[in-house]
Amino acid sequence: MIPRSATFRANSRAALDNPELVRALGTMKTGFRQKRAAAVDALPEFDALRDRAVAMKNHTLDHLDHYLESFADKVEAAGGTVHWATDAEAARQQVLEICRAHGAHTVTKGKSMIAEEVGLNEALEDAGMRPVETDLGEYIIQLRREPPSHIIAPAIHVSKAQVADAFRAAHGDLDPARELDTPRALLDEARAVLRHDFTAADVGITGANLLIAETGATVIVTNEGNGDLTQLLPRVHIVLASLEKVVPTLDDASLILRLLARSATGQTASSYTSFSLGPRRPEDADGPQAFHVILLDNGRSEMLGNGFREMLRCIRCAACMNHCPVYGAVGGHAYGWVYPGPMGSVLTPALIGIDKAAPLPEASTLCGRCEAVCPMRIPLPGLLRQWRARAHDQRLSPPAMRRGLAAWGWLAARPRLYHPLNRLAAVALGRLGRRRGGFARLPLAGGWTKSRDLPAPEGDTFQARYRRGARRP
Repeated sequence: MIPRSATFRANSRAALDNPELVRALGTMKTGFRQKRAAAVDALPEFDALRDRAVAMKNHTLDHLDHYLESFADKVEAAGGTVHWATDAEAARQQVLEICRAHGAHTVTKGKSMIAEEVGLNEALEDAGMRPVETDLGEYIIQLRREPPSHIIAPAIHVSKAQVADAFRAAHGDLDPARELDTPRALLDEARAVLRHDFTAADVGITGANLLIAETGATVIVTNEGNGDLTQLLPRVHIVLASLEKVVPTLDDASLILRLLARSATGQTASSYTSFSLGPRRPEDADGPQAFHVILLDNGRSEMLGNGFREMLRCIRCAACMNHCPVYGAVGGHAYGWVYPGPMGSVLTPALIGIDKAAPLPEASTLCGRCEAVCPMRIPLPGLLRQWRARAHDQRLSPPAMRRGLAAWGWLAARPRLYHPLNRLAAVALGRLGRRRGGFARLPLAGGWTKSRDLPAPEGDTFQARYRRGARRP
């Protein structure tokens, strides 16, 4: 997937002019938030679990090499094979080599953001193989040739009518007069089509929500059961996961699972939580003949020491984007790469470079809601500020912004000049604005007034009010 994060502003304008997208995002804002709030309120120890999870994950990151080696040893002891991929190209080539070695033609895939990150579908297609997304949302956007717009609900931007259009275009062997007006009809058709692909697949590829160092098991969390069919039916199962997904023990995995579903979908637990450990054993009723795990770095090791280490605690629940006013207005495609929302605005610059993603850290009001709902207490606003500072230092921010900040900095460093000018501006704007009822246009404030009025100041400056309050007994 070619990053388009540098054009975030243009992407956002296009999103705001898309009425179908605006309607879809309006539904998302209420659903995810209300369900999460109810699930959290029903678990009194939720905040205590968050604290335990943060401490566990920090410990794991402090000893990441040890736990990854332990995980790899356990996988190989169970008959699996572990591959280490330094970057996206290495991961793609390892997948292709495994598929070619087993003569693969059809490859089924569970939902995996890492597969999106490395551009796996395109690589499989270029190699003459047929990748089939089996998560319903991923299947829909695959038919539409689009990237996901949300990390747990990839087709949240697509209407029911658009899904029906995509099915009619792709399933040309079915009755063109069939009814596709209800969710039930769409689900039944997808199930019937995908059932054939599940049984025909030579290789199944999944991601992993967790990797357990104690046992060598990989864990996926789904609500459709497609992940189980992808893991169990093909002759070969490939797990594609990033390094930070490892946790020390089964108890630690259970801790994360108690936080994940509640934060993501408002469920006590997802419908399916599936553990995989190696290839089929003689006594097993089903399972793959070969089991491979590809562990992807792709910039994570550098994050351990570059100031953005805390982002590696992320468990991909999407709570931050579900509560973000910016994501809620423009959707995921505006962010221009794999990871949208606040977590994407921190992670994307770390993985592809701030020079390719400089607008993303600015795509936040810094209201702090993302940090408040994050189950892993990732300080997203603070990390966004760090990226803003780095972009400014590298002169990647817009020239007008840099000039404005330089002028403000010069003035703020001279308080005897700054305070009276600030007070004069507040009084003048207050009097002028109250007569007009606010400002529809104002010099140097076009970014605000382009889409809303600027309220007039109602009194004195903050500094003056603060000084008066400080003098009170």
